[in-house]
Amino acid sequence: MLDSSILMPDLTQAAGWMPIVFLVVMGLAMLAYVILDGYDLGVGVLMRRASDDDKDTMIASIGPFWDANETWLVLGVGIMLTVFPLAHGVILGALYLPVAMMLIGLTLRGVAFDFRVKARAAHKPLWNRLFYTGSLLASWSQGYMLGSLITGFASDWWVMAFNGLIGLALVAAYCLLGAGWLIIKSEGELQMKAVRWARASLLFTMAGIAAISIATPLVSQSIFEKWFSFPNIVLLLPIPAATAVLFAVIYRSLQRLPVRLAQGNEYGAWVPFGATVGVFLLAFYGLAYSLFPWLVIDRITVWQAATAPEAMGVILVGAAVVLPMIIGYTVFAYRVFWGKSTALKY
Repeated sequence: MLDSSILMPDLTQAAGWMPIVFLVVMGLAMLAYVILDGYDLGVGVLMRRASDDDKDTMIASIGPFWDANETWLVLGVGIMLTVFPLAHGVILGALYLPVAMMLIGLTLRGVAFDFRVKARAAHKPLWNRLFYTGSLLASWSQGYMLGSLITGFASDWWVMAFNGLIGLALVAAYCLLGAGWLIIKSEGELQMKAVRWARASLLFTMAGIAAISIATPLVSQSIFEKWFSFPNIVLLLPIPAATAVLFAVIYRSLQRLPVRLAQGNEYGAWVPFGATVGVFLLAFYGLAYSLFPWLVIDRITVWQAATAPEAMGVILVGAAVVLPMIIGYTVFAYRVFWGKSTALKY
């Protein structure tokens, strides 16, 4: 057992509260990335099922936003690198291969996004396939990394199989987000296709959330006790209950939307996307509660991984300048480019 002072130092001192501040900022940055870049990764994966005309509209729906969406990943990883260097070394060392795969996928997406619009007609299908491949590779890699984080970076074959399944589940969750986004941003046949795509992604997303919820308490006795000791089990019951309600709302909405959309009625078109965002928020809250104060389960706490308070003070000033700029630009972009999308033209 670790000494209690290691797990919870004096929070009145900079060495106590600064790591928590940065942990919150890093966690929220990662959450923003998963939701915002998650839907455009999902749109990229769904492109494989779309017609050529629909592909142009799908790209247009994410075109003004996707660069800003990826900024949150840079912010989150940057905080881990500068504020939690010990954890950064352990985590990135254990996840070297999936991180490399994710970067390859994101690079493919970036190149294909620009080249597909300007390429000759004969080459455009190739760039569409590369955009799909990059989206799929980045999505699956992120899910694999999530599975590795939950299992404490173990390397047993069954753990790697579990991580791979979580990767597929995250791909499905991103597709559900992407389909919900397209329901809001598109119209006509593409909008109806998006409803069908959302239905196809829903069940596997539910299975992934269930697998993570079951596996997380099993990998650590301390996490198990946080969830299943009394009265915690009663106080935390609203989290899985609310998640189940949101999934039911998504399912019911997807059953009703085809009739409404066929009548030109957009009422409730935002529900699948909004409810899916709610599921992500609840899943993030549950995972954060499970892991805190560990950055690496049962190995490295947030305070053990943190750099010197003097260095954190300098980084905090920089974060106080950069974070409002990122938020402001993101809000501005979504406000300016809100509305239905049409085919992207140059």
